[in-house]
Amino acid sequence: MKVDITVPESIAEIPLVNYQKFLKVQENSDDQEFIAQKMIEIFCGIELKDVAKIKYNDMNNLVEHFNKIFSVKPVFYQRFKLKEMEFGFIPNLEEISWGEYIDLEHHMNSWEDFHKAMAVMYRPITKTYKDKYEIMPYTGSEEWHDLMKYMPMEIAISARVFFYNLGNELLGSTVDYLETLTSNKQSRRQRRISQKEGNLLNSGDGILAYMQSLREISQSLMKLPDTNYINVSLTSPLKSRKTKLNKEK
Repeated sequence: MKVDITVPESIAEIPLVNYQKFLKVQENSDDQEFIAQKMIEIFCGIELKDVAKIKYNDMNNLVEHFNKIFSVKPVFYQRFKLKEMEFGFIPNLEEISWGEYIDLEHHMNSWEDFHKAMAVMYRPITKTYKDKYEIMPYTGSEEWHDLMKYMPMEIAISARVFFYNLGNELLGSTVDYLETLTSNKQSRRQRRISQKEGNLLNSGDGILAYMQSLREISQSLMKLPDTNYINVSLTSPLKSRKTKLNKEK
């Protein structure tokens, strides 16, 4: 039986909430065939009983398609519209409040709560002038949490990558600053300005070792953006049949 479905052409057509639903399935099962079926159900908006009617080759093509669109590096969006409302990214991160920082740090690392982080990063635009704008002050309320579940995955992933890169830049700058500071102290120790300073700087070797460790961690973290966000594969139906028969023996 032929099944008519609408397949998203990019992750811009997939809302964050659907990805969150998919992750719950993926986290609770190691059955790749079941995960693939649920992925089609969730991302294409059809019932699971209809997914079972799709030809195996077409299923493989759909799985390959979703793996591909989720691997494309998204473009960062400063502004976007959702439900007829325009939202803008925090205009000046240097002026971010303590409340914004704490809530971002708390929700950024969990896709389950990522809509809450998005409600901090993006807020309704209240004033606009050419390419500049102002956004609604942050009150820490949950007013926009549910709405942000329906933001496009393209924007959610790009915002996550943006903050990841920003964090790495800050970490790298911190390491460079501390290494420079430590190096300057070592130079002053060599000049032996005072006994007191010498006692303080005798621990310099340990500090430098710590700095090297921190830099290695930073370099390791730089590899993380290549994360595959879905990583789904299908098993051959013949292989599945053989496995089933072996279990029945």
